Amino acid sequence: MTRLIRRHDPATRPAPPRDADTVDVAPMHRRDVASVVAIEREIFPEPWSAALYLSELAFRTTRQYWVATANGEVVGYAGCMLIAGEGHVTTLGVDTAWQGRRIGARLLWRLVAEARAAGASSLTLEVRLSNVAAQRLYAWFGFAPVGIRKNYYARSNEDGIVMWVHDVDSDDYGARLSTIGRELAEPTAEVREGR
Repeated sequence: MTRLIRRHDPATRPAPPRDADTVDVAPMHRRDVASVVAIEREIFPEPWSAALYLSELAFRTTRQYWVATANGEVVGYAGCMLIAGEGHVTTLGVDTAWQGRRIGARLLWRLVAEARAAGASSLTLEVRLSNVAAQRLYAWFGFAPVGIRKNYYARSNEDGIVMWVHDVDSDDYGARLSTIGRELAEPTAEVREGR
């Protein structure tokens, strides 16, 4: 796949990470949307619009969106839709200058932990066939491929792999999530019990 990558305006692009930089994960707010969309445009050939993010944030009872920040700047984000005990991971992205620092893993950890606490018993997502790194990340969290959506990513004419993880409300999955959280040095690594 040919990736369409657009660069941030250097005046607004977060500085590259330094060893001492710390990254915090917190709920996404309206004020974060411009930064999230700038990252979207950089890393995805079919980026979401600011209007779409704002409409998603309005559905507070069925949506969860998180941002990763460093030095007050958004460097990553993730989102999930929750309906009738199922969660659909809708998006996950990290600024290219910040990739490779497990920020995506921390965001996914928070997303899964919160979806579990909200009563989700299973989670699903679609991932590009060419995005092997993301597939490995999702497999670490127990997601397994179950099918292909042909030409799911229409603009790039690429198939999407459908992945699911079931029984996220079980004690076994809670133990798995706690282990991942400790490995990520997530401050809230011990997850709350499911339902």
